[in-house]
Amino acid sequence: MATKTTTKKAKTSAKKGEKFDKATYLKWYESMLLMRKFEEKAGQLYIQQKIRGFCHLYIGQEALVAGAVSATKPTDNYITAYRDHAHPIGLGMDPKYVMAELYGKETGCTKGKGGSMHMFSKELNFFGGHGIVGGQIPMGAGIAFADKYRGNDNVTLCYMGDGAVRQGAFHEALNMAMFWKLPVIFIIENNNYAMGTAVDRVSNVTNLNVMAEGYEMPNEQVDGMACEPVHNAIERAVTRARKGDGPTLLEMRTYRYKGHSMSDPAKYRTKEELEDYKTLDPIESALRVIKKNKYATDSELKDIQDKVKAQVQESINFAEESAYPDASELYTDVYVQEDYPYIKD
Repeated sequence: MATKTTTKKAKTSAKKGEKFDKATYLKWYESMLLMRKFEEKAGQLYIQQKIRGFCHLYIGQEALVAGAVSATKPTDNYITAYRDHAHPIGLGMDPKYVMAELYGKETGCTKGKGGSMHMFSKELNFFGGHGIVGGQIPMGAGIAFADKYRGNDNVTLCYMGDGAVRQGAFHEALNMAMFWKLPVIFIIENNNYAMGTAVDRVSNVTNLNVMAEGYEMPNEQVDGMACEPVHNAIERAVTRARKGDGPTLLEMRTYRYKGHSMSDPAKYRTKEELEDYKTLDPIESALRVIKKNKYATDSELKDIQDKVKAQVQESINFAEESAYPDASELYTDVYVQEDYPYIKD
């Protein structure tokens, strides 16, 4: 059933702190802190021109990854759009390979060929990182189709921005996924703005989860500013998919604290709005629970913070010291058939 609401910030009936243990909260905190500090440093390095091209930061949206990872298993698949640095980090990739990719170095997770918008990891079942708006949505359905065809119980999490739901491919993918009962979870990262345009300026439907109703697809609107509701919603959708009951559409109400990209001054929103959402910071939310329940001492929290700081610095050192790809790499990883005639001298 769809959840009706007219507020920008989705409400959830789940009580924060319910059913989650100390280890889970500490994992969420460390994982989100690593994403945040990595992205903050990436923003600084972009200004220094160490990182070129486009760069879209995930600052503020970390719970969408951390809460999902804790509700899935390592064999499940993830695919997203071009705001994709946090996903591989949350899945367990050493951040040095993400940073090297941002630098365009050969040691990057995509050999320096993808850059900021095209991260991949076969080992982590992370299928990108896609620069074409909405292009990953039918791919997510296709990955889920492959798993159903193979007869395993893997689930695919397919992330997209709120602007991507204007693409025809979104509706085509939802129709096929529901018709074939594919094990895919479509996740709309609704951060209120498609680039710089507010959702209510381009759509008569502002509760985006109800778009699934046209395909009789189960859907929910979820508070995306905390790990608990994200985990719970993903867990429900994953359980449904593994049973063979098909897809779910989740509209995660979230917020990005930076502009759409590094070239966006975000003048389309007020300072008051930004500060209001900062009171919902997912990292601070997890930290409050940790402190309230005495899951970690100040000294232990400092150790986590120091560890994260060291990891980020190590990733920068690794990227700086790595080499750029050789020009010959232009001709590799283009075709599966290595002796394809068009790449011969």
